[in-house]
Amino acid sequence: MIRSAAIDRRSFMKAAGLTFLAALPPRALMALERADAVYASGLRQANGDYAVATVTERGEIVDQVALPARSHGMAFSPATGKTVAFARRPGTYAMIFDPHGKAEPIVITAADNRHFYGHGAFSPDGRILYASENDFDANRGMIGLYDATDRFARIGEFETFGVGPHDMTVSDDGRMLIVANGGIETHPDFGRTKLNLTSMQPSLTLIDAATGALIEKHALPAQWAQVSTRHVDMDDSGRIWFACQYEGHRNDLPPLVGSFARGEDIRFVDFPEETTRRLANYVGAIAVNRREGLVGVTSPKGGASVTIDARTGRVLREEIVPDAAGIAPARSGFAVSSYDGDFLGAHSNVAWDQHIVRIAPSRRV
Repeated sequence: MIRSAAIDRRSFMKAAGLTFLAALPPRALMALERADAVYASGLRQANGDYAVATVTERGEIVDQVALPARSHGMAFSPATGKTVAFARRPGTYAMIFDPHGKAEPIVITAADNRHFYGHGAFSPDGRILYASENDFDANRGMIGLYDATDRFARIGEFETFGVGPHDMTVSDDGRMLIVANGGIETHPDFGRTKLNLTSMQPSLTLIDAATGALIEKHALPAQWAQVSTRHVDMDDSGRIWFACQYEGHRNDLPPLVGSFARGEDIRFVDFPEETTRRLANYVGAIAVNRREGLVGVTSPKGGASVTIDARTGRVLREEIVPDAAGIAPARSGFAVSSYDGDFLGAHSNVAWDQHIVRIAPSRRV
C-alpha cells in the first residue's frame, strides 16, 4: 500500500504519544502539526556541536539529539521506528535513537580492527541492523550484523567481496544485501586519505542476507576504474540505482549514475554533457521516489540536484542548490538539504550533513 505524505505526519504523531508531544516547545509542535512529512538528518550547530534532528519538509526542526561526533548516513526502520546515525568515515560510533523520544539513545562502537563507513540499513522486520565496515588490516569490506532485539549487540559479519564499501541497502523481501564497494583503500592511521587511486576496483555486489554468500558481483568497466560506486537505492520493481564519484582527471566526463537488476549487466544513465558537467564528477547522494517513479541525485561540488525518470533515464529537472547535501523522497519530487542550512528552500542556522532519511511508516514512498 502506498501511503501519502500526510499519513507520514499523522503516523509520526500517533507513534510519538502525548508525553513526547507535550515536551515539545510550542513552535516545534506547531511545525509538526502542519507538516506533510518528517525527516531525520545529522547537523552541525552554530557553536560547532553535532546533533541529529527530526525536521519537517518545511525545514522546521522538531527535536534534536546530541551526537558524540560528526555523523554521515542515516538508517530508519519502519517496523520499529528506530533511526540510526552513523559516524563519518573512519568513525567508530553509531547512535540508535527513537525519534518519538520514548527511549534513551544507544551508542555502539565498531569492533577491533574495524571502522564504520558511514552507512547501513535495517532488515525489513527491524530485527537486524547491517553496517558497512572496513577490515582495515586485511583491506577488505565487511558488513557488521547487529541484533536490534538485544541493544544492538554485534552478532556477526559478512564480506562485501570488494574494497571500500560505502552505502548499502536491503531488498524489500529481506533476502538480499546490496553494497556499493567504492574500490578505495583507506586506513585509520591515514585518516581520510585515499591510498590506491591508481589501482581502484569499484564494484556493486549482491549478497545473501541469510548466509553472506555472494550472489552477483558487478565490476565497473576498466575504462571507468576510477569511478567510485558510492550510494545505492531501489525502485518499486527491485531495480538498483547507484551513484558515483570520479577520482580521475577533473576535465573528464565519466558516467556518474546507473542502474541494474539481478541477472543484468549494469548500465549507465546517458546524461547530456551539460548535466554531467553540472554534477562536477561528484554525486553525493541518491534517492528514489517510488510513488512517482523518480530518481534524484545531488552534488555538493556542483551545487545542483537532478531529477531523472526511473523508467526512461531521461533528465526531468535540474536545480541549482549551492552546497547540496542530502536527498529523500517528498510528497512531490524530493526534499533536498544543504551544508549551508537550507532544507527544501527553508533556511536554518545549522549545517545539514550529507544525508537525510524520511521517517515514514512504509518503504514504498
